Amino acid sequence: MRLREPASIQKVIGLFRGDKMAESATQDSSKEREFLVGLARGVGGALLFALPMLMTMELWFLGFYMSREKLLLLCVLNIPLLVVLAKRVGFEKTSSWIEVIRDAVTAYGLAIIVSAAILALFGLINDQATTSTTVAKIALQAVPASIGALLGRSQLGMHSEDDDEGDDAETETSYFVELFMMMVGALFLALNVAPTEEMILIAYKITPYQTLLTVLLSLTLMHGFVYALHFKGGHGHAEDSAWWHTFIRFTMPGYVIALGISLYCLWSFERLTGTSLSQIVGAVVILGFPAAIGAASARLVL
Repeated sequence: MRLREPASIQKVIGLFRGDKMAESATQDSSKEREFLVGLARGVGGALLFALPMLMTMELWFLGFYMSREKLLLLCVLNIPLLVVLAKRVGFEKTSSWIEVIRDAVTAYGLAIIVSAAILALFGLINDQATTSTTVAKIALQAVPASIGALLGRSQLGMHSEDDDEGDDAETETSYFVELFMMMVGALFLALNVAPTEEMILIAYKITPYQTLLTVLLSLTLMHGFVYALHFKGGHGHAEDSAWWHTFIRFTMPGYVIALGISLYCLWSFERLTGTSLSQIVGAVVILGFPAAIGAASARLVL
């Protein structure tokens, strides 16, 4: 025969279960609110980082003549970039790859919506444009906007003491993550200026000596940004290593990445067609200058 629990015990158990349910509901509500705030920051980040490109004439015209295969490749390559970036800086703290992928897809979706809305607001999407041209314009603008949407959490978020402790804990990252963040920073700044006519004009006018000087200046600024000036998030020299150790291990690979990103952007945006090898080298070095700054500053801001 089963004995019934006293009423007082049942009441205590009921209250305990009620508290647990209330606590669970509060946690769910807090998590939902955190995600919604992250979405708002994502929109702000997309606007903050992509607005210069959304208001650049060369980017509008790229939708007419840019190779659709190159545009598709750019969009496809942007997806794994967003996934890895979301793992480090997402809309909220993630605990699984499903949440990471969700953040990456959300960022891309926000970027598409923001890009389409701003282009329509400026009258750049009208009845005279074809579907192919409209899709190309939005897809091209959505690439930097999606990166900005993810960066909105780190740049626009309010940091609490817990967040600061978490940031300090994540300051030390692996070597390959460092190189990846350099690539993101280089791509972000390079995308802003690569489509412009000025890149080709400067490459045409620059002399070999000025090209070499640009390379040296880019390397100097890269190294100074991260290691010599000791910005927040930067790396100091190890006490038992020479200055050239970090230069060879981080600065040189970072500059190579910046040049590779520059070459890819110029190729994608049809800036290398019909140009000589010397002009290609000059254009890559010129675009590599802002790309190098972006690569160096990525570790400081991401």
